[in-house]
Amino acid sequence: MTDTPRVELTPAAADLVRRLREAHGPLMFHQSGGCCDGSAPMCFPEGEFRTGDSDVRLESLAVDGVAEPVSFWMSKSQYDVWSHTRLIVDVVPGRGSGFSLEAPEGVRFLIRSRLVGT
Repeated sequence: MTDTPRVELTPAAADLVRRLREAHGPLMFHQSGGCCDGSAPMCFPEGEFRTGDSDVRLESLAVDGVAEPVSFWMSKSQYDVWSHTRLIVDVVPGRGSGFSLEAPEGVRFLIRSRLVGT
């Protein structure tokens, strides 16, 4: 169970991360439990979203073709709900949050999940 990554990217999400990294530099994800798009993973330039004591760093994602790992953060309250799952970051057509870097691309990141151990 410790060898199982807590967060992973689909091939489509990894491709988008590579393109966003080229355009914006090092990246990070944050998923909160807020309203609107708050329960969707949002992508920011690394350090642009302020994390604090109410956030948990789940993992640093290694993405082929990206020099540095992409950190994935989640609010503690959201983590309590998702702690038994493996999070899979995917990308689908549609408009997500205007604050997330992929918004102008006409796509949005979303989370799929699997129970840990499956």
